[in-house]
Amino acid sequence: MKRIVLTGGGTAGHVTPNIALIAGLKEEGYDIHYIGSYEGIEKDLIEKLNIPYYGISSGKLRRYLDIKNFSDPFKVLKGYREAKKLLKKLEPNVVFSKGGFVSVPVVLASKKRKIPAIIHESDMTPGLANRLCIPSAVKVCANFPETLNYLPKEKAVLTGTPIRKELFSGNKIKGLDFCGFTANVPVLLVIGGSTGALKVNEAVRNLLPTLLKRFQVIHLCGKGKVDPAFKNQKGYIQFEYIGAELNHLFAAADIVISRAGANAICELLALRKPNILIPLSAAASRGDQILNAESFEHQGFSYVIKEEVLSNETLLQAVNHVFDNQKDYVEAMKSSKQNNAVNTILSLIEEVRIK
Repeated sequence: MKRIVLTGGGTAGHVTPNIALIAGLKEEGYDIHYIGSYEGIEKDLIEKLNIPYYGISSGKLRRYLDIKNFSDPFKVLKGYREAKKLLKKLEPNVVFSKGGFVSVPVVLASKKRKIPAIIHESDMTPGLANRLCIPSAVKVCANFPETLNYLPKEKAVLTGTPIRKELFSGNKIKGLDFCGFTANVPVLLVIGGSTGALKVNEAVRNLLPTLLKRFQVIHLCGKGKVDPAFKNQKGYIQFEYIGAELNHLFAAADIVISRAGANAICELLALRKPNILIPLSAAASRGDQILNAESFEHQGFSYVIKEEVLSNETLLQAVNHVFDNQKDYVEAMKSSKQNNAVNTILSLIEEVRIK
C-alpha cells in the first residue's frame, strides 16, 4: 500500500498547503494519515476531511526568554517518542511536512525509522522549526528562488506552494452578485488576514472616498474588525472572514491589496492577480514577510509598500499604478516556475517513495 503521513500545524499557513495536496494524493492512490498537535488548528481542519488524525505533544522552541522554555523541551521529547510509536504503527512510505513546531518530532522520528521525509519551507529564509528538520529530510521544497541559497544543494527543490484546487474554480459573476456589485466597475480586493491588519484596514478606509471614484472595494478585514460606520457605503462591502466564496471573490477582483504571508502571495501568483503587498514590519515579526515581498517585487509580480511609509498618498499611487499596468504584472507571473507546485511535489513524493 502507498501510505503517507502529513504533518504541520500551529497556524492555518502550516496546514492549508497540506490540504491542497490531499486530492492529488488520493488520485495517486495514497492512504493518507496526519500527525499534528493535540488541539491545534490543524486538528479541526483535517478531521473535517475525514483523514485519520493523531495528536502528539508539541512545544515551541523560542529564541527569546520565556518561562515555558524550561518545560517545552520536555514536550518536544515526549512528542518525539509518540511520533516514533505512530510511525512504527503506520509504516508510511514517506512523510511530508509543512512546518510548524509540531512537525519537528515527526521529521526527526522519520529519520530514526528510516522513512524518507520531504519538508516545505514557505518563507524566504528557513524558520527555526525547518532548520532543525533539514538534516533529517531527503528533500526541501522552497517557494522562492532566493531560498535555495540557504539550503543544501542536493536537497533543495524550487516548487512554489501547493494551492487549493477550489481557488481556481471561481466565477466572477457569482463574486459580484455575492457582493451586490456591478460588472462595469473594476474591483479592488483587500485581504488583511484572519485576524485583520489594523494599519492596512485604517489606510483603506481613510482612502475610501477616493478609491470609490474608480473601484468597488471588497474588504476582508479580520475578526472583530468590521466598522459599522461603513455598513451601507455604496460600492464597499466588508467581511470578517470569507470561506467557500473566496474563490468567487478572487475571480471578481481586478487587483488585490494583501499582507505578504508566503501562502497568501503564492495564491495571488497562481491566480495571476496583480497586487500591492504591505508586509508586516520587522518590529512585529522576524522580517519574513518583508523578504517575501521583496522577492515578488524583484520578479515583477508585486508592488510593495513598507508599513512604515504607508499613507493615503503612497497607497493611492500604488493602486493606480498596479491597475494601469495590470498586463505587465500578469505577464511576469506567467513566466514564473513556481506555479504548478501540487504536481511538482506529488512527483517528488513518488520519487522518494520508490527509492
